[in-house]
Amino acid sequence: MRNRLSSERRSAFPRPSDGRGARREGKDRLSRERRSWNMSRIRGKDTTPEKRVRSLLHRLGCRFRLNVKIPVGKTLNKTADEHGWTRMPNRPRRKVPLRGGVRSGFVRPDIILPKYKTAIFVHGCFWHRHRGCKNCTTPTHRRAWWLKKLEGNAARDKLHQRALRKLGWRPVVIWECQTEKPKSVQKLGRRLRQALA
Repeated sequence: MRNRLSSERRSAFPRPSDGRGARREGKDRLSRERRSWNMSRIRGKDTTPEKRVRSLLHRLGCRFRLNVKIPVGKTLNKTADEHGWTRMPNRPRRKVPLRGGVRSGFVRPDIILPKYKTAIFVHGCFWHRHRGCKNCTTPTHRRAWWLKKLEGNAARDKLHQRALRKLGWRPVVIWECQTEKPKSVQKLGRRLRQALA
């Protein structure tokens, strides 16, 4: 015979965020406050994969800058003085039309190598949809919302790379899974050496 709790005893247990129970309709197992706390710990800068790539570039003897805004789209026809920016090296002065537009007229790669005019994006496999990777999963809770968000990230990445190519930059994408194992980091080092040659 099954051991069931009475309705009075069941109501004494803490419930997840909406009070309906953890198993009904694929609801989140964590409370709204705990989920918010977890999400606030996800970093956008200085992530472990980024630090590994920066260490690799340092070992290769490359000079680089971090999280630099590269102006694209409609903002290119104005000078740096009109915008109040500090002038970037090799900044083109021509206007580049973009389909769909880039938000606020900037692209911000994780790492740039101004000498080689190369922009490096270090993407997380989950957030940027690395196809065929074990880390590229889709949450089951609010699946449609997650798909829209994650596919939007991937579409924006393509738009940013296209904009940089039009300006003469070489975008290089490095995935999180490529920085996890020492052998894959060595392969990555060879690939970067070839790209910068």
